[in-house]
Amino acid sequence: MPMALSMSAAPVHVKDRIDLTDKEKKIFDLLLNSLRHSNLDTQLRVAGGWVRDKLLGKDCYDIDIAVDNMMGREFCEKVNEYLSHAGEQMHGISVIQSNPDQSKHLETARMHLFDTWIDFVNLRSETYAENSRIPTMKFGTAEEDAYRRDLTINSMFYNINTDSVEDLTGRGVADLKSGVIVTPLPPKATFLDDPLRVLRAIRFGARFGFVLDEELKKAAADEEVKAALANKISRERIGHEIDLMVSGNRPVNAMNFICELQLFWVVFSLPQNSEPAVVEGCDRQCVTYMNAAWDVLQQVGCSIFSAEQCRLYLYGALFIPLRQTVYSDSKGKKIPVVSNIFLNSLKLKVKDAETVISLHSACERFVSLIPFMTSSEDSVVDSAELEEENFDVSLPSRRRIWTGLLLRQLKDFWRVALLMSTLLSTNNDHTEEFLRDRSKLEEKRDTFMRVEDSIIELDLDNVWKVKPLLDGKAIMDVLQLKSGGRQVGEWQQKVVKWQLAHPTGTAEDCIDWIKQSQSKRAKLE
Repeated sequence: MPMALSMSAAPVHVKDRIDLTDKEKKIFDLLLNSLRHSNLDTQLRVAGGWVRDKLLGKDCYDIDIAVDNMMGREFCEKVNEYLSHAGEQMHGISVIQSNPDQSKHLETARMHLFDTWIDFVNLRSETYAENSRIPTMKFGTAEEDAYRRDLTINSMFYNINTDSVEDLTGRGVADLKSGVIVTPLPPKATFLDDPLRVLRAIRFGARFGFVLDEELKKAAADEEVKAALANKISRERIGHEIDLMVSGNRPVNAMNFICELQLFWVVFSLPQNSEPAVVEGCDRQCVTYMNAAWDVLQQVGCSIFSAEQCRLYLYGALFIPLRQTVYSDSKGKKIPVVSNIFLNSLKLKVKDAETVISLHSACERFVSLIPFMTSSEDSVVDSAELEEENFDVSLPSRRRIWTGLLLRQLKDFWRVALLMSTLLSTNNDHTEEFLRDRSKLEEKRDTFMRVEDSIIELDLDNVWKVKPLLDGKAIMDVLQLKSGGRQVGEWQQKVVKWQLAHPTGTAEDCIDWIKQSQSKRAKLE
């Protein structure tokens, strides 16, 4: 089973007022001066996430300002009028048109003030038509704007005119202090209006370590809401939310929420002709693998990986139970379902799918290589292929060849695949008990570090950057061939293996070996 989630959150420290930075004071003073210059009876409010984060004592550089009685573009023009009057340089205004398909329901104006991009929109209210997540927008009051937002903790305003926090739903501050995720309006109606809010609730709940309100959870798991999420939301938007979760600070919490709310196969939808058929509980097993992957990542230290490597490592772990599941495309070709999830369910990059599939293959190979890398025995890996190529080499050389070939395929991701392989028991014990056994965390970490040390000792850390001693033309000259082809390609691979076995060998040494190999083969024929 996935990690159990607490039903009640610990109290959260929330500040009584918002403390502005020097830069924020300069920005807001400029805006207020613009109001006075044009004699405008306009209220300016910073909305949403900036207010939430400032109350939590966190830095936030994403300032969205809601204007109560004009379009954002109109107010930006007033700012430039004031700047011109004050003898200061005016700023360009960029206008981002509304794009409902990308959740941009209103025109947004942007200005670059004091090295900070500021977005300006008007306050709005909205109504939704049946079978559409695209609302009809109109000017609204601050209270209407607050209630139409996704969550109470995102519904608060900071009124620049009065230097005060406005909690117009009456719940924002209290829910922030309680650490609970709640919608301003009844959750089922909120989710049916815009099902993307289900995933946003999960993402913010995971990000802050908050709990989901029980009524919200019931609404999120409702069959009608699940159908609306599957049918009304573009896969690009779903993929974007999932990617933010996986890249976030608590990805396992997010996946646990998704699994608990029975949304896993709605989000990570599979083709109908998948084989072997996905068994009941596979979603929980996927989350268990991610949980184990996250734990062992903390053991070895996240700093050894880039953010992109961490992201794909977690995706790879999440989909380990699906790594051998395929489906048939329109031409009858067998395709990994993991590829379908990335490309069709989440609309992520082709490279992401290719990398994760490569990691799955590589981690299986690492499982068989780990004993070979950490043992003095020479019987772990079949050496028939080497013998066919006249490789009468020592155990360290055999290790260097087999490991080097794998690392040349993985390049910078070899540590990712190695760490992922620790999730697969060498004793074929792939049970959830093995994954959840926290006493084995140090064992997994030690295995990773031993193999990593062995690879570094063999000087293979950047082996993919080493150029072959002989290129195709040089091989053709040695073999006295007039044209290239399959034979040259095969010898290029053999040269790579020879070079791995003889890291100090020269091009001349390699040429001599090719000639000797050819001579032996000729005698046998």
